[in-house]
Amino acid sequence: MTKFRDATIDVVSDETLSDNWYHLRKVTFDYTGSDGHTVRLEREVYDRGNGATILLHDPKRDTIILVRQFRMPAYQNGHSGWLLETPAGLLDGDHPADAIRREVMEETGYRIGEVRPLFRAFMSPGAVTELVHFFAAEIDASVREGNGGGADHEHEDIEVVELGLDEAARMIETGEICDGKTIMLVQWALARRK
Repeated sequence: MTKFRDATIDVVSDETLSDNWYHLRKVTFDYTGSDGHTVRLEREVYDRGNGATILLHDPKRDTIILVRQFRMPAYQNGHSGWLLETPAGLLDGDHPADAIRREVMEETGYRIGEVRPLFRAFMSPGAVTELVHFFAAEIDASVREGNGGGADHEHEDIEVVELGLDEAARMIETGEICDGKTIMLVQWALARRK
């Protein structure tokens, strides 16, 4: 990163625009670029906390467990809003591995033990602070301890869906699966399988 070794960022102000569901801020900063020129910039930053997601794979069936739920932002962008996704959730102060175990039980009814950390990724770094921790775990899809469906107190309404890994790959190609974290995890599984 030699081009940016002399670049600097000096925050001038950090104003809260909304602190309702999550935290939306307007940050004003002086940016001195690699050419030595300084400009004042403003950016809106959406802070929803960090999260975790997981690919639940049954190697005997070669299937994965996804969840379908309504997402208002997707709906507002012309989609039906009903997205197929890997189980995921915010950390809420927990270690990422503990948080994903909690979310898997709430959303799918599967109890998982060992989780394999894969990677971390910023999903929309131009506007959102969230860093997502990606995991994988093997399960026996025929053994569920609970119904899943989400947390009642959060008014979640979740459908648990079991798909073949190849079917999930086809659904990515057709656009039936269009969630970024899910696409990344399915592609990871396909690359590892081959």
